[in-house]
Amino acid sequence: MKVVILAGGFGTRLSEETVLRPKPMVEIGDKPMLWHIMKIFSEQGYDEFIICLGYMGYYIKEWFSNYCIHNNDVTFDLGSNKFEFHNGHQEKWKVTLVDTGANTMTGGRIRRIKDHVGNNAFFATYGDGVGDIDLKKLITFHGKNRRIATLTAAIPEGRFGALKLGGSDRVEAFSEKTDNQSWINAGFFVFEPKIFDYLEGDETVLEKEPLEKLASDNQLDAYKHHGFWKPMDKLVDKKELERLWSGGSAPWKIWK
Repeated sequence: MKVVILAGGFGTRLSEETVLRPKPMVEIGDKPMLWHIMKIFSEQGYDEFIICLGYMGYYIKEWFSNYCIHNNDVTFDLGSNKFEFHNGHQEKWKVTLVDTGANTMTGGRIRRIKDHVGNNAFFATYGDGVGDIDLKKLITFHGKNRRIATLTAAIPEGRFGALKLGGSDRVEAFSEKTDNQSWINAGFFVFEPKIFDYLEGDETVLEKEPLEKLASDNQLDAYKHHGFWKPMDKLVDKKELERLWSGGSAPWKIWK
């Protein structure tokens, strides 16, 4: 299965960092948030990525084009115009970077990568959230229920729009932000190809009409994640993620 990552938003709530770079490239430790997310998937066997670019997309292209230089020691022989990498650290990733437009909404970005995922189910997630999600269990859950879409539901700190869940973990509706502890959309989606029937154009916001229509059509399930999940929504979130990482207690670090 391919993994689609939404990495094109402006990240305005984290403007202290995103004035200089796209939000998924804001670093936790010495690695971009995007790297952390990709490691969660690759550690569990999913190594083929499609990244939806928008705001400062060239920054992400540059980082991948120089990935080996960023992540290895290197010797440059300027006389012979050759270079040699040391340490031998490589990822098994295949990464497709797609310019999905600076002002395109989340649903529109997914619509634009239709040709890259083909006629198979695929993962999709946001470029600013990490968690210790068991992807095998998520896939099993999705396959058992045979609906068009499954989202991962988590219980955060209580400032996001809540989900109304019905029987058998089916999503019935969405509600406005609440201060109560409620299940919310944490990303880490599984979509069948029929998801594209719900995405109309660049202006389509995935979290509005598409997910709401899927819910009303009885085609949206929620996989309840009881472990760690946290988005890098604001500067305070970045600092908390940084604290966990630097302290050696980052729950999303499932790799060695």
